Amino acid sequence: MPSLRDQLGGLVYSTDQGDTCPACREPLDKCRCEELAEQERIAALDGIVRIRRETSGRKGKGVTTLTGIPLPESELTALAKRLKKRCGTGGSVKNGVIEIQGDQREALKQALTELGYTVKLAGG
Repeated sequence: MPSLRDQLGGLVYSTDQGDTCPACREPLDKCRCEELAEQERIAALDGIVRIRRETSGRKGKGVTTLTGIPLPESELTALAKRLKKRCGTGGSVKNGVIEIQGDQREALKQALTELGYTVKLAGG
């Protein structure tokens, strides 16, 4: 058990470093929390891209979602742009999930298979 002196001896506040990350206590310019979280997200994937159609919470409008693509966020955005262009619709990338407007499952499955991904149609 650490002594009372060791427990109270830590840095409480300092203006030397500027703002610090609340998770790792490093200065914001040296913080690697986002990078590590992205690596953990990619490591947790099983290598299968799942394509599903969702309507919940969208006022009945259907969206095709792509999950499980093992790419960093910047490359995921570039892939989403290519897929949206191929389908001729809009969409976005949120939390590692690509959303394409409308029911585009077959076209997306074909496009991702051509790019070398293992693809499964999931859900209804």
